[in-house]
Amino acid sequence: MAFLWLLSCWALLGTTYGCGVPAIQPVLTGLSRIVNGENAVPGSWPWQVSLQDKTGFHFCGGSLISENWVVTAAHCGVSTSHLVVAGEIDRGSSQEKVQVFKNPKYNAATINNDITLLKLASSARFSTTVSAVCLPSASDNFPAGTLCATTGWGLTKHTNANTPNKLQQATLPLLSNTQCRKYWGTQITDLMVCAGASGVSSCMGDSGGPLVCQKNGAWTLVGIVSWGSDTCSTSSPGVYARVTKLISWVQEILAAN
Repeated sequence: MAFLWLLSCWALLGTTYGCGVPAIQPVLTGLSRIVNGENAVPGSWPWQVSLQDKTGFHFCGGSLISENWVVTAAHCGVSTSHLVVAGEIDRGSSQEKVQVFKNPKYNAATINNDITLLKLASSARFSTTVSAVCLPSASDNFPAGTLCATTGWGLTKHTNANTPNKLQQATLPLLSNTQCRKYWGTQITDLMVCAGASGVSSCMGDSGGPLVCQKNGAWTLVGIVSWGSDTCSTSSPGVYARVTKLISWVQEILAAN
């Protein structure tokens, strides 16, 4: 029933941390990738969390959307026995209970509605290395070609036995769903958004983590790492749950709990 929670020891009391604006700025080369990846600047993606089992094995990512809530993918199968780490790019430990809210419309066959919300039993303590990503509104438009970023501790090669200790980052462009269907056909629905096919790729272990794009200078959660190539091919796009289409459900859960 524990939820692993690592907070920065140098938290700044009384400081307000706005969503989507890291206190430590990320450095993106535009050529970085999670497969054969590039280490992120420590603390520069302060909403990134690692979901782990009780042995410390990392199996999925997630994003802080407030002091009390984390968003991840439904297909990660998170339960109250799982653990989360936030606040550092090196994974560590401390404990917290959680409630799990899985989208009841999630379909494992189609991977539609691939979103779960996790409510922390006590509020996260925001700091220079722990803060929230911004959520989009349902009407927000992030057009094809927009350069965005994804982060995670997923495999850097699909054949690797272990995930990296250091948080990896990648810059990649959004695709239109029409473009994405050229790769994935009718599997692509309006509840999904695609990115990549540009020499970069998310991989196993990145699931549930963020795809973020900048809006008015703040990083906004556009997608949740959902599915893609079995071999993490960098020439085919990754598929993400489209947050603008799921935001009404998120708001309903937050309001009711």
